[in-house]
Amino acid sequence: MSYSVDVNLLLYASDRSCRQHSAAVRFLHRCTEDPDIFFLFWPTVFGYLRIATHPRIFAHPLSPSEALGNIESLLKLPRVRAVSEGEDFLECYREVGRRLTVRGNLVPDAHLAALLQQNGVRTLYTADMDFRKFDFLDVRNPLDS
Repeated sequence: MSYSVDVNLLLYASDRSCRQHSAAVRFLHRCTEDPDIFFLFWPTVFGYLRIATHPRIFAHPLSPSEALGNIESLLKLPRVRAVSEGEDFLECYREVGRRLTVRGNLVPDAHLAALLQQNGVRTLYTADMDFRKFDFLDVRNPLDS
């Protein structure tokens, strides 16, 4: 079995002022002990780096080296795999969005959904319920109590 996470969980774990901070940290700690493969997709990584260091989004943004250090810590874990688009990715993206109108804010979600599908990953942990629009995904919010 394998799974991935959306950028929001990484951001919540980095933003101490966020009400979901503690729950996100606990969830990511559980991921470090999980025997399943944790796929970390590059768009998630770069979305995290962009937002976590942005002074208009975070009250106390991370420095670029702090944010990159967080990612490097995840990538050093034995069951974490960094993955990018494979051959024929555009066709996979097109197929994922075939039953939806993919535009605006749904574009990065469809990008991640297509990466998940292309790599055979069905489980996505996220607090963004828009991912439920992709019927092949098992979307789980680990912050729900």
